[in-house]
This record gives sequence, structure tokens and C-alpha cells, in this order.
Amino acid sequence: MDRLIYLSMSGAKATLQRQDVLANNLANASTNGFRAEMAAFRAVPVLGDGASTRAYALESTIGHDDRSGPVQTTGRELDVAMKGNAWLAVQGNDGTEAYTRAGALQVTAEGQLVTATGRAVLGDGGPITLPANARVEIADDGSISATVGSDRPQAVGRLKLVTPEAALARGDDGLFRAADGNDLAADPAARVLAGALEGSNVSPVETMVAMIAAARQFEQQMKSLQTAEQRDQAAARLLSPM
Repeated sequence: MDRLIYLSMSGAKATLQRQDVLANNLANASTNGFRAEMAAFRAVPVLGDGASTRAYALESTIGHDDRSGPVQTTGRELDVAMKGNAWLAVQGNDGTEAYTRAGALQVTAEGQLVTATGRAVLGDGGPITLPANARVEIADDGSISATVGSDRPQAVGRLKLVTPEAALARGDDGLFRAADGNDLAADPAARVLAGALEGSNVSPVETMVAMIAAARQFEQQMKSLQTAEQRDQAAARLLSPM
């Protein structure tokens, strides 16, 4: 059978995988701090006897878009937007240190500072705990002060902010970690903008256009499969005994 059917199948599969990446990006177009996944095709030649005239198309996720999303002022005391390439350190579900740009912070009933998804926010000495019924103020260097009633403000910790030198790797939990798996050192020069949130860097219009292009490409791959089937049927008719 002509190898065209296998090549078309691999192309269709790669296009479906690209659609999955684009659909996930579009679904997170309004997720604070989300980084769009980037995907690309790579060609793998078909090895065998004769000339290498055909190649498989495989989808490969090459990382994420590092561009910052738009920053929107909220005025909420627990909202922070990281400036530049700074990232906020949090504790993943597996207990390891991870990093995020989503700065919509909350306080649990036990006084622990967490992200909107419930992951503990890390400070210089571990998870940060705030006094009960305290008014919180976050400085641009990540320092946190709490005021209870008419008492004077007291320092309760400092957000651990890191500035990675190399690209971070996205985990299955949506958090980012160093490529070598080690924890990054806190960067004293990293800064945040209090009372603001960074939005997703996904462009809904660009993503929709890419999804339409992928759908048309999938249709072309399916037509190639039908062409291969028609050729196979025609060859079978020619070779069949009368």
C-alpha cells in the first residue's frame, strides 16, 4: 500500500494535537497570568529502500510565549502583578516549589496566604501566615505588613520573587518550574505592582485564526487519505482476475 496513507494519517494526528493546544490557549484567554503554549511541526523522513521522498509530520510543543499579559488595576489589596520577568513562588500540590504570574491572592480561614487556586504562597521562610482580621499592604518589593484594629502595622513576611535566567518549564498542574528541577534563589531586585493583576497573553483573535487554519489543514489531510484509498481500490481492480 502507498505510504501516502500513513503520511496523511500522521499529518492529521499532528493537526489534531495542534488544535488541542490552541483550544487550551483559547480557554485560558481570561486566566490571570496565563502563558500561551507554543507548538510547531517537525518533519521526520521515512527511512527505507530507495529515495527519501516522503516525511512524517509530527507536532512538538516547543515551550510557551514569554511575553507579559496586559496589566489591569483592581485596587484590591491582595492583588499583585509581577513586573518584568519576576515570578511568584508558590507551593505545588506535590510539595515542591513552583512559580506563577497569577497574583490574585487570598487568605484562608487559618490565615494562610494562598493563590486563587488554593496553593500556598511562599515567602523567604516558607508559607506566609497573616493575623486574623488584619488589613494587608504589599510593598513593591513584596514586603507584607498587616494592621489589626488600631495597632501599628507589623511586618509579617515577604513574597518570594524570582527572576529566572533560563526559560521555565510548564508542569501538568499549570505551574512553572526550573528546567533542572532545582528551586530558584529569591531576587531582591524583583518588584511587584500592588492592586493590579496581569492578564493572559493569549490573543483570542490570533488563536481563532490559527484554529481555522488547522481545521482546513485537517480537511486536506483527510482528502489525502481518501485519495490514497481510491488509488488502492483502483489498483486492486486492475490486478484482480477477470
